[in-house]
Amino acid sequence: MLRDYERAWRAGDAAALASLFAEDGFVLQSNRPPVRGRAAIRAAYEGQAGGPLQLRALAFAAEETSGYIIGAYGYGNKADDTGKFTLTLRRAPGGPWLIVSDMDNANAPPRKR
Repeated sequence: MLRDYERAWRAGDAAALASLFAEDGFVLQSNRPPVRGRAAIRAAYEGQAGGPLQLRALAFAAEETSGYIIGAYGYGNKADDTGKFTLTLRRAPGGPWLIVSDMDNANAPPRKR
């Protein structure tokens, strides 16, 4: 899942990114309203995707039809992570894993008000 996400992101392919999600999936990004559904996810990623995204799992688990990945992300070969994420996953028995929710937030300190 992480390698497929990286490939689609690097290619700037919003359609390929959206195809990784369940039809009723969510994208929950920092400082943005929630996005729900493949069409809305594709629209949200149009023009946003692209660049040398690097994902790494910190923890994960899966059962027959549900799972999760907790991870960190960065760009290029930088040693420091830019942020962290959680992916919740589901599948029909024997089917492909799909993202139900993708929540991420940056490691940057909060901005002063």
